[in-house]
Amino acid sequence: MFTLLTTIVSFLSGGVPKILDFFQDKSDKAHELQMTQLQMQQQLELQKLGYVAQKDLEEVKLSEVQDQTASSDLQAALAADTASAVGASTWVINIRALIRPAITFGLFAIFLFVELFGCWYSYYNGVKVEVVLPLLWNADTQTIWASICGFYFGCRHFSK
Repeated sequence: MFTLLTTIVSFLSGGVPKILDFFQDKSDKAHELQMTQLQMQQQLELQKLGYVAQKDLEEVKLSEVQDQTASSDLQAALAADTASAVGASTWVINIRALIRPAITFGLFAIFLFVELFGCWYSYYNGVKVEVVLPLLWNADTQTIWASICGFYFGCRHFSK
């Protein structure tokens, strides 16, 4: 039961940032809508008095400049990452891309080695499988394994 609970919690923990972003975005949009309505009322009152809002033109221009700056910053960061691989051999570029998968596969290999070595050692010493299996695949191992799998695949699911 605890294994199932930790699997579900680990799977859902990958989506917590998205859920929090959703509520923050909803709150931000409600605030922006309220501010826009207030600005519209102010604009109408100023127009009745004969004033034209130069401020709006300046805000639009500022917004455009900020958008262009953010876009150029992102492009510069991507270009710098790409430029760092220029001149490197293909295998170096591939190794850079394999860091996280290599760690994952390495830890899985260690886990598999420990479990299989435990089975082999018990078989070699004449211990029955019925005795060894609960020791090797106990509730703690199941919980850890389920948490890792749930978190790994849960994060991948929520990021798409």
